[in-house]
Amino acid sequence: MTKVKALVISGNGTNCERETAFACTQAGADVVDIVPIWDLMAGQVRMSDFNLLCLPGGFLDGDDLGAARAGANRYRHTKIAGSNQRLGQDLQSFVADGKLVIGICNGFQLMVKLGLLPRLDDSDRQSVTLTFNDSGRFENRWVELLCDPESPCVFTRGIERLPVPVRHGEGKLVGQSEVLTQLDSQHLIPVRYADAQSGQATMDYPANPNGSKGGAAGICDPTGRLFGLMPHPECYLHRTHHPRWTRMPELPAEGLGLRIFRNAVEFLQAGN
Repeated sequence: MTKVKALVISGNGTNCERETAFACTQAGADVVDIVPIWDLMAGQVRMSDFNLLCLPGGFLDGDDLGAARAGANRYRHTKIAGSNQRLGQDLQSFVADGKLVIGICNGFQLMVKLGLLPRLDDSDRQSVTLTFNDSGRFENRWVELLCDPESPCVFTRGIERLPVPVRHGEGKLVGQSEVLTQLDSQHLIPVRYADAQSGQATMDYPANPNGSKGGAAGICDPTGRLFGLMPHPECYLHRTHHPRWTRMPELPAEGLGLRIFRNAVEFLQAGN
């Protein structure tokens, strides 16, 4: 059985690294390290020593210059101390080795700005972005997600519906119509905002908190190994995290958000 070594990158405004690391631990990862990005820049820790990379949420760089734009520039232009290789090249090597990456909220925005998602042509060219919510305000509440069973996404396998919180002001996925059409036709939108009553994907506010076309809440690359989403699965790891847990005795003890991380761990343990 392959050992799962999870790297959770912190610093410059992220504030969900502890919950994300705890999710990896609870999901069965053998090693879970929270590493400030400065340690990566200093060459003290290398991504190559891990096989699961988590880019957590928070307020990366205060969302200055657009969501995660400053963070993406840091990866692209910062050289690792004692090396001619940039941090972004280390990340590209991690991806090329077939490892897993999940970006949550700001982490999703970072993956998009770096061109890691949707990566339709196997290049790091940015083809979509995330912009201001249609509501024009920060949305902080729980939503319902509908998962696509035909998606190649490793992280959403076997999940049908998933209640999770959103906490973002810039979560609307936009791109050229042909790109969005390709995402839809190739089932690269694993999670969509859904109406809680009908269970169907929706564009209607407030079920869809940002106005993303087709209710897109996250996307993956064609391999299913790279996944980014705006909602926070790491914030639903136990039934008591659900806002209505006292009124819903049928909720399992394990929060449904943990299944996202358990899928990743089990995939890697199987030697994939």
